[in-house]
Amino acid sequence: MIRVLDVSKRLSDGFELKNITLSVPQGATTALIGSSGSGKSTILRLISGLIVPDQGSVLVGNMNVQQSDISVYRRQIGFMVQQGGLFPHLDIAGNVLIAGRYLKMNPGLLEQRLEDLCHLVDLPLSMMQRYPHQLSGGQRQRASLMRALMLDPPVLLLDEPLGALDPIIRSDLQQELKELFARLNKTVLLVTHDLNEAGRLASHLVLMDQGCIVQDGSLQDLIQHPATRYVERFVAAWRSSSDALWSDA
Repeated sequence: MIRVLDVSKRLSDGFELKNITLSVPQGATTALIGSSGSGKSTILRLISGLIVPDQGSVLVGNMNVQQSDISVYRRQIGFMVQQGGLFPHLDIAGNVLIAGRYLKMNPGLLEQRLEDLCHLVDLPLSMMQRYPHQLSGGQRQRASLMRALMLDPPVLLLDEPLGALDPIIRSDLQQELKELFARLNKTVLLVTHDLNEAGRLASHLVLMDQGCIVQDGSLQDLIQHPATRYVERFVAAWRSSSDALWSDA
């Protein structure tokens, strides 16, 4: 469903993605992992059409980001940015429905879609009249997911969807997202720093370092068959932090 073919991209700050080739299977969840600045979010921006590659091709289905009507292309994608990205001056209903209203969808259909999405992510319809600052962190993330799902796109891009949440809420939402992804059968590509979260949510992991893919496979592949010294260090750091957490308890 998503194909990134020999893509390179140099950004204004000097960062460069180098010859990235990536395939995200239809109906599956894939996680991009790696340290800050490794290029994970840049890949999401390329796939979403916010930026275009200097070299190579990005395709969603049969649509090429460089050759398609970008407004039509972007309707194939739901994008949840870091920290949710809700507009503070709009109530939650306004945030969720913004794309549908821009496309001048039937008001009755929009109302029904809002109710359906509330049920899907387990947010009361009464909360739709509140503003982002009136919701908890977990509620804002649910509202942001509703907005990404508004047009029922076949592809979901999620950039650190559970960042900055407390551990209990994060764990609960991880399980809810896992069940939701399975139920919706969408193609999902998510970014996370958390190797445990990646292994819990995704069947396929892609580890990046300095603008390059260094290994892809299952969590067990990375743990048991690290391709490089960096992969070994990344997994060891994750294990060390987990052990330290339990030894301090």
